[in-house]
Formats: sequence, C-alpha cells, structure tokens
Amino acid sequence: MELAYDKSPVNSNNNIHWIMAWTLSIDAITSGQSSCKGQGVNQPLLRTIQQYWIQCNICITIPEDSSSHVEVYNTATTTEDMSWCCIPKSKKGENPYSHGVSGIPTEKNIRLFSYSELRSATENFSRGNKIGRGGFGTVYKGTIRNGRDVAVKVLSAESRQGIREFLTEIDVITNVKHPNLVELIGCCVEANNRILVYEYLENSSLDRALLGSNSEPANFTWSVRSAICIGIAKGLAYLHEEIASPIVHRDIKASNILLDKLYNPKIGDFGLAKLFPDNITHISTRVAGTTGYLAPEYAWHGQLTKRADIYSFGVLVLEIISGKSSSRSLLADDKILLEKAWELHEAGKLKELVDPEMGDYPEEEVLRYTKTALFCTQAAAARRPSMPQVVTMLSKPIRINEREMTAPGYIHDYKSTVSKATSSSNSRFKHSTSETSDMFSTVVPPTVSEMSPR
Repeated sequence: MELAYDKSPVNSNNNIHWIMAWTLSIDAITSGQSSCKGQGVNQPLLRTIQQYWIQCNICITIPEDSSSHVEVYNTATTTEDMSWCCIPKSKKGENPYSHGVSGIPTEKNIRLFSYSELRSATENFSRGNKIGRGGFGTVYKGTIRNGRDVAVKVLSAESRQGIREFLTEIDVITNVKHPNLVELIGCCVEANNRILVYEYLENSSLDRALLGSNSEPANFTWSVRSAICIGIAKGLAYLHEEIASPIVHRDIKASNILLDKLYNPKIGDFGLAKLFPDNITHISTRVAGTTGYLAPEYAWHGQLTKRADIYSFGVLVLEIISGKSSSRSLLADDKILLEKAWELHEAGKLKELVDPEMGDYPEEEVLRYTKTALFCTQAAAARRPSMPQVVTMLSKPIRINEREMTAPGYIHDYKSTVSKATSSSNSRFKHSTSETSDMFSTVVPPTVSEMSPR
C-alpha cells in the first residue's frame, strides 16, 4: 500500500492529517493468508479493509504509537514520518471504526454509529420518523439498540458542510456541555454520510409546542415561560462568556429550542456555529439564520458578533410572551411582532402583547421581561446588553432604566432605524465620523439598578 498525506496536521492536538492520495494492492493477499507479520487475513476482513479505505479517503488520524496498529501488506510503502500502514487492530467483536474514522480523534468521548445501525433505528429513515428539517439537514426520531430514543440528524449535501466543518462541529460539541444545551451522543461517518445523533427531547421544539397550529398554550403558564426564557439565556451566556473559545450561535429561533418532558429548554444546533475570535467581527460572508430573528447588522453586512445572538434572543422572548411567531405579520396592519411590541411600548400598552392563553401572571414581572427583550433588539448593536446582564435582568427583581432604551432595528428599514437610535444619544456620546463607529462602538449597554425585594 502507498499513501501520500499532508504533513501539516489539521488539528495538531489530535495529529489529524489530510490524505492527498492513496493506492492499495491486494495482489499479495491470498485467500485466508497474508505475509503481514504472520497474521492471517480472511476474506471478510479483506472486504472490511477495502471498505475502510474506500470510505475514508479524505483524512484519518495518524497515531504516534504504532503498537496498536498492524501493517496489512509486506508490500506496503511507508515514510519515516509514518508509524503505521493501514487499519487499527481491533479486539474480537470490537467495532473497527471505534479507533477513529475520517480523522475523528479517538480520545474524544463520543460514540461512533454505523450507518446500518442508524438506518435500523429510524426504520430506514422513514417519513413517519421524520421530526424536523432545517438548513443543514433532516432530523429523525430513532431508537438505538439499548432502547434509548435519539434524534438522528442527517446532514444534507446542500449544507456545504465538508469534512473539515464536520470535524470542527464534532470537536466543539463534545467539549461544550451545559444543562441548557442539547447533548450530542455520537455520530456516523461512512462513505458520503455525515450524521449526528443527539439526545431526544420529549416535548419537541418551542415553535411546535407553543407557536404551532397544534400547540397547547394552556400548558405554558407564566412560570413555565419564564423558566424557558431564563434557561435559554443561561445557555447563551455559557456559549458567549463561559468557555475558552466563545461561540456565536447565529440561528437562535424557536425551532432550535428543544423542550424536555418537564419543559426545560435546551439550545440545539449550537455546534453549527463558528468559533468566534475576539479580533474578527466578520466571520462569514454567507449569512446564516432565519428572517424575523436576524439582527439587522448581520442581515445587511454579515457583521457577526455575540450581539446578533442577543437580538435574536430578544425576538424569541417576545414570541414566548405573546404566543405569536415573529415570522408572520400581526393583524391587519402588516406589522411584524417586534414592530408591534415597540408600538405598544411607546403607547404604554405593553400588556396587550401578552398571550391571553397564558392565564394569570405577575404583571410587573412580565413587563420587565418584555422591556428586557426590547433592550436586546435595539438597532445599535453596542447598546444591547450582554447575555450575563440579560440573565440578571430576567432572574432578579430589578428596575430597568427605560431612558436608555432606543428603537429596535428592523431588517426592512435598517439604516433609518439606526439613524434614529443613534441620534437620540448625540447629547451624551461623542461620535466619530464613521457610520460604523456611531452604530457599534461609541454607545454603551443599558444600565440597570437592583431593587430590594419587597
């Protein structure tokens, strides 16, 4: 066997390299025998080896220690940089892919599923098992061999997610754990298949459970809704501020919030986000996200910061309070939810936004949540609070300084809205001649002051 590979690791910590080209000769193998260190190679194993290389011709982990690997052919050609030749040695009954497939680090705490196992778990990916579809693929409910229900996400070819992106997602998700984040159980990488296996959450997504046509809003009392808001806020605060490499989600929306049997919220699809270096503000020229939740600076200019997630979170809170979707116009005036909320705030009628199906609720607390949501959606990104601030604003009885609140930003009228928002602060802030500086650099987040509990 001959193998050519890129000597520069994809990930130096895990010693992953890209395979540039490879050739495999089976002429030296006879039925049931090989001259490889005196070890026999039967036909089933030969077929496994052939499958392995056909399926994994992109990249693979190059082990530092060759003791756990064997040379399959005495005709193999290696370089002094390579300590191995072909396939990991496996114990009897052990999955040969468990040592690493397509460069997935073997030391990661993640289970590798075969395609056939997931096909069986989802009843051949049947339409009846389909529970959702997004920009990156289709999700099916499945039951794996130990009887556990799982959510199987088959990534689509149209997602543009190559193996590098897939490996990045795996690496990120396996190291980011929080009670309000959906847990990744394992994955499958066979041939062209890229599949993620997540924990299954019994109460589906927030858009179906609360905003869908078959929803049961009576189940969503204020105590349930407020707990959902705080849980999402804590999950986002963790992604933004509490891990070594902060993560911008890029697509916070109701369909990406999953609910367990007790209606505890968990943020899904956070692994699709990009790691956010502090010195970069434009992460991607291909804007991800869903209209209705998109921060205007992100939709118009692709400017991706944590504040874009905060904007989306603000819209989501308005949905939870009102029981209405942000992606649909309200009433006959053709206003979107955020516009209507701001209009009601200006008129001193915010109570009219509250979902009548919610039943009794603490008026002062609900209004505080609504005003917090409006702070999160201000046109000027730098005026939005951080997620840790938002957690405090939601979870503690504080008085919000409404004098600091400026108008929200809307995608359809971004420039004029920002102009109004920034002009109201001219007496307090010194602006540079740069429009971007005016919008994003020279203003400060809202101030809040705590009130003593009554």
